[in-house]
Amino acid sequence: MHNHAADIWACDFLQVTDLFFRPFFAFFITELKSRRVIHVGVTRSPTDPWVAQQLREATAYGQAPKYLIRDNDSKFGPSFARVATTSAIEMLKTPYHAPRANAVCERFLRSVRQECLDHILIFREKQLQRILNLSVAYFNQARPHQGIQQQLPEPSRSSRSFHCSADKEMAVPILDGRSHDYQRAA
Repeated sequence: MHNHAADIWACDFLQVTDLFFRPFFAFFITELKSRRVIHVGVTRSPTDPWVAQQLREATAYGQAPKYLIRDNDSKFGPSFARVATTSAIEMLKTPYHAPRANAVCERFLRSVRQECLDHILIFREKQLQRILNLSVAYFNQARPHQGIQQQLPEPSRSSRSFHCSADKEMAVPILDGRSHDYQRAA
C-alpha cells in the first residue's frame, strides 16, 4: 500500500449539531499522501444516493484514486459502490472498532472540530458548508502538516517567498476573522 500512497483516498463523516440540537453530517474525502482535502459536502440526512453523488463530484474529470478507504457505515450503500466500481476505485473497508485504520481522515476530522467548529454556532446547512469550505481552503493552502514534513498539501499559486530585512509578521484573518494565520510581512 505504501507504494500506492498517491492513489489512496479516505472518506468519513463528521456529525455536527446546530444551535437547535439538530444533526448535520459533513462528508469529507482526503488524499492520504498529500493530506489534501479533495471534497466536502454537508447534509441533514446522508442517504446512499447523496453519498454516491458526493463521490461523483469528487472524481469528476477522471480524477479517481486507485483505492478508497471507508468504514462500514450503512450510508455507503449499493449506489456508492456502483459509482466506485464504474470509476475503477477499489473500496477498502476498515475493520470494526479500528479508528487507526483511517487515521489520516480521523485526524483531519478532529482538527476541523477543534480548530473551527468548536468556536462557531451553526444555524443553517449553507452556513456550515461555507465555514467548512473556508476551513478546507485554510487546511489545504496555509496550514503545515507534521505528517508531510511541515509542508502544505496544496501550496497556493500566489505564494511568494518573502525577502525582507525586518522580521515583521502580519496577521491574516481566516475563517471570516474568527482565527488568524501569521505570515512574514513583505
